[in-house]
Amino acid sequence: MSLLATIAVAAEGAPEIVNELPFPAPIFGLITFTVFTTLAIITFAFRDVANRHASKAEAYARDHGSEQRH
Repeated sequence: MSLLATIAVAAEGAPEIVNELPFPAPIFGLITFTVFTTLAIITFAFRDVANRHASKAEAYARDHGSEQRH
């Protein structure tokens, strides 16, 4: 018997499996949109952190002998 025939026979005898969602499907999209929007806001809030302390970075590089590339 071929593989497709075996699968067809097995599918006919198998009871139908019903998976119900805990809430309507569009809610999953809203949850995902909310999570990504929150992460985007957090990322946007930290976009300029490195430049806030440029003088401290220069002083550290000067004290520890590191060359700073521009």
